[in-house]
Amino acid sequence: MRQILVTGGGSGIGRDVAQDFAAKGDAVTIAGRRMDALEETAKGMDMRCLQADVTDEASVKMLFDRRYDVVVANAGAGHVMPVAQMPSQIWHDTLAVNLTGVFYTFRAALQEMGPGGRLIAMASIASLKGGANLAAYAAAKHGVLGLVRSLAIEVAKQGITCNAVCPGFVDTDMAAGAVKNVMKRMEVDQSTAEKMLVANNPMRRMITAVEVTAAVRFLASPEASMINGHDLVVSGGEI
Repeated sequence: MRQILVTGGGSGIGRDVAQDFAAKGDAVTIAGRRMDALEETAKGMDMRCLQADVTDEASVKMLFDRRYDVVVANAGAGHVMPVAQMPSQIWHDTLAVNLTGVFYTFRAALQEMGPGGRLIAMASIASLKGGANLAAYAAAKHGVLGLVRSLAIEVAKQGITCNAVCPGFVDTDMAAGAVKNVMKRMEVDQSTAEKMLVANNPMRRMITAVEVTAAVRFLASPEASMINGHDLVVSGGEI
């Protein structure tokens, strides 16, 4: 039985990833800021819920009271805002949760992780291209990819892999927030806003959490032992 840690496990992609691992018999620990959301994820399943803030170094360290075989750094947040109007605090907060949080999580994991270990970061297609009004988020996610590629080289001789999953717009609460922002900014209805968000996706639809989870599951599998420093894109052909 593998020991799995998923940060940001209270909703969205993290919830689906955690439930998938648990359903397949792994021992899953989920972490996040809201205990009620974590408990909702764990309902009816054998999971350990730990309240933690990935932007706080001490809080992250407390998660590692055991050795994990797979660590999925999924916690993240984004703001849609032009640079000219962006307060410094929004910039710092976005980098803290999306980039520094991954650094804290992976650094702590490596204190105990052994051969066969898997470090998986939830990145984004924003790791591979820019986007208007997404500068802070895109900068953070570009940083995640740089961290993953560099760390992959460092841990390879230990038999550990470090990879990233880069989804496009996924049908989660975060995407719902982006839809509302487009509705307000462009003065359009929900259906139009959703079509605008997926306009660059050749399949013209949002990605499901299940489709992203499948990529995570593969990178965590024994069959992926020679995939290292890779960005696995789940975007319907957008990237």
